[in-house]
This record gives sequence, structure tokens and C-alpha cells, in this order.
Amino acid sequence: MAFVTVCSRRIEIERFEVAGSGRPNLVFLHEGLGSIAMWRDFPSRVAHATGCNALVYSRYGYGNSAPLQEARAVGYMHDEALLALPELLDKLGIDRPILVGHSDGGSIALIHTGAGLRPVAGVITLAAHVMVEAISVASISAARSAYEGADLRARLARYHDDVDSAFWGWNRIWLDPDFRAWNIEEYLPRIACPVLAIQGEDDEYGTSEQLERIASQVADVELLHLEDCRHSPHRDQPQAVLDAITGFVDRVTAA
Repeated sequence: MAFVTVCSRRIEIERFEVAGSGRPNLVFLHEGLGSIAMWRDFPSRVAHATGCNALVYSRYGYGNSAPLQEARAVGYMHDEALLALPELLDKLGIDRPILVGHSDGGSIALIHTGAGLRPVAGVITLAAHVMVEAISVASISAARSAYEGADLRARLARYHDDVDSAFWGWNRIWLDPDFRAWNIEEYLPRIACPVLAIQGEDDEYGTSEQLERIASQVADVELLHLEDCRHSPHRDQPQAVLDAITGFVDRVTAA
């Protein structure tokens, strides 16, 4: 575990160095309440299965990174994709990565890649959002109730130095009426690299329309619908996700 400074803030990182020559770096982008620790052993398993080096980091406001000091704005994922992520990749000397993003992290990966600021070898999304759905708002509202009245706060506190700023920074902006118009579909037609988009059929935060919109607007896309799977495919169906990612990375690196 180490720290780097990105956009004048302390950012927690972890790296897995397993690659042979010529293999791309995998960069893992966590969900809206995630962190390095919440990925558990999944990045390490993917790195070893694909033979690729991997970078995992906790974004500003999460994990052991600097705690959030202000309310998040509607464009917070754009800020991460267009400002923080490029600076982090430059500081660590990572070129042409394969981005692996879960939920918010998947949305950040799509924005970053579609903006065309730098080459990306491939994108893998797990339950990414490209627009806001009613099911998303309802589940995030339910999460607020669970945080205030059940054990969600205690469970999340194991993964964040400042759990209240991590939770409320995410929850309040998603429930802000101004956020209902958030949409990143403008970036999808401009994505030039292959995309693997994965979603569970029982996802409580999004429907298959998320995948359908990605599929209809990205030129080179593979879709994976997983049965008996909710919002975290890598936890609910880890082997199926690992197999799909390994095959995708092999295809991208053989091109």
C-alpha cells in the first residue's frame, strides 16, 4: 500500500506486479461506496489470471485517501475521469491501460475513454450507469435508510477512514433532483477501443437498459448478462466474471 498526490490530495494506491513484457496495465475503478479494501482479492486474482500488472486505488473521499471536504457536484464522475485519473496515470507512468470499473467506476471509465484524451486499450464495466433510472434512485434512498437505522454504517466503516463523508457524499448527490438529468451517453460513440460490459440480471441499482444503451452506441462491445447476480458481479458470480475478463484481455492483447 502506498500514497500519491493527485489534484493536491492524498490518494491510496496498491499495485500488483505480475506481468510479462508487452502486457497492458489493468486499472481498477471502484463503486460509489467502494475502496481498495472493498475489492478484496479480486484485482489480484484478475492480475494473475491475465498476466497483467494491476493498479487499484481509492478515489478522493474513500478508503484511506483524503476525506471529502465538500459536497459532491453533479459532475463529480466527470472530474474524476477527466482530471484526477489522467494525472494519476501520468504520475505512475501507465500508458494504454485496460480500465476495469464497477458501478460509478464503470461510468468513470466510459467517460475517460470516450473523451479521447489518451489511448485506452480496453474497458471492462461491471454494472456501469450511463443514465439515472428510477430503480437507482429507489435503491439509493433505501441505502440512506439502512445507513441511518441499520448496520450499514458499521459495515462500511471497516473500509473508509471517514465513513460519513464517503457515504453522504455519494448518497446526497445521487438523490439530488438535479442529478436526475445526469447522462454520459455522449461519450459512448467516441469510444474507439473494445468494451466488455457486464451486468447482473437482479441488479438492484440498474436495469438491462444500461447495457442496451452501451451496446447500441459503442462500436466494439461484448455484453455479459449474469443470472443470479445483483449489483456486484465480481462478488456474486466471481468465476464467470474472471473467465470473461481473461478472454477479453486475451482478445485485446492479441489485436
